[in-house]
Amino acid sequence: MSAAVVTGVGVVAPSGVGADFWPAVREGRRALGHLRHWEPNPYPVRVAGEVDGFGPDGWVDPRVAVQTDRFTHFALAAADLALRDAALDPATVPDYAFGVVTASYSGGVEFGQREIEALWRRGPAHVGPYQSIAWFYAASTGQLSIGHGLRGPSCVLVADEAGGLDAFATARGELARGARAMLAGGAEAPFCPYSMCCQLGLGLLSTGEDPGTAYLPYTSRAAGFAPGEGGAVLVVEDADAARDRGVAARAVVAGHGATFTGPQRYEDSAEGLARAARTALAEARLDPAEVDAVFLDALGDPRADEAEARALRLLLGDRAVPVTAPKTGYGRCYAGAAPLDVATAVLAVEHGVVPPTPGVRDWRFDLDLVTGEARPLDVRTALVLARGLHGGNSALVLRRPEPTRGGN
Repeated sequence: MSAAVVTGVGVVAPSGVGADFWPAVREGRRALGHLRHWEPNPYPVRVAGEVDGFGPDGWVDPRVAVQTDRFTHFALAAADLALRDAALDPATVPDYAFGVVTASYSGGVEFGQREIEALWRRGPAHVGPYQSIAWFYAASTGQLSIGHGLRGPSCVLVADEAGGLDAFATARGELARGARAMLAGGAEAPFCPYSMCCQLGLGLLSTGEDPGTAYLPYTSRAAGFAPGEGGAVLVVEDADAARDRGVAARAVVAGHGATFTGPQRYEDSAEGLARAARTALAEARLDPAEVDAVFLDALGDPRADEAEARALRLLLGDRAVPVTAPKTGYGRCYAGAAPLDVATAVLAVEHGVVPPTPGVRDWRFDLDLVTGEARPLDVRTALVLARGLHGGNSALVLRRPEPTRGGN
């Protein structure tokens, strides 16, 4: 069976869009700021990661833009960037061989709130016909499929943060079953009054008012996470298909594991997360000793942080492995968070450097946490971890591709 490889990366994030993302993350720049979706802000959440200056113009067909929510606009832009990066024209892929899988936690909440407000204020005649599709979790998958003529296997995963990694496992599975290429990833736009009330109900959001200190996982000041918007879409191809069209693989999607331990049951989540990682490594035919770097989930809750540190001890023993959480610089983007970590891990493998965890200087746990500045490292194997707010655990292994016979 041919391997599943990443050939294109597309990012829309508070830290940058497209090529601007990697320099910002590598240098540890902070993109968190005061939440500006509401003025004045009636909610206790003051700090968030927002994609400044992004609009659908230039990214989304105006006829599609009016039918869709901001989370779909992010996904469409990220997919265009990924396809361009992969030099892949979907029209050149055989029918039914190119599909798409996205993950979503909140769906099109901003669009949905606007239409529901119209319903209650003015009546059902004032609700637009696109309400039925724009709010739906699968809206991004559908629009990507329609817009690019992708007639292969397509789906959406509604599994909060963990679903962002599960999407890559799904893509890998479809390639094993005969697809030649998949768009995989996720994006979120979770800032509207309705969704903010839902997020606050979980009790995990930071209410800190200083963007420099609001989101500090693993520290004595950890008090929840700063939410973010945005995400990433990657092109995942059959390795033979990529080689046939003369495109280099950027990383191999080598293994995946998933478990479920229940909502906020952190006493169980350490073993659950470690078991997901063991499964991913076993699927990749690797030993934990071969892990070079870990991209952390970084929930920011003291109990969850301790559980994640314990999971690493269960997996790696006493071996010091560099770990990082770049999302402390731009916020935790729900189902878009893990795809952003995957994109960052691919770039770390390519460039031989582990980006830092912005803002974190002193931490409570026995972790080799990369902080301050990026750390040069020969990253052959990267492990990406994700936990859902409702109990899912997921792990994904990325590997550096083996050189081709010609050495290129």
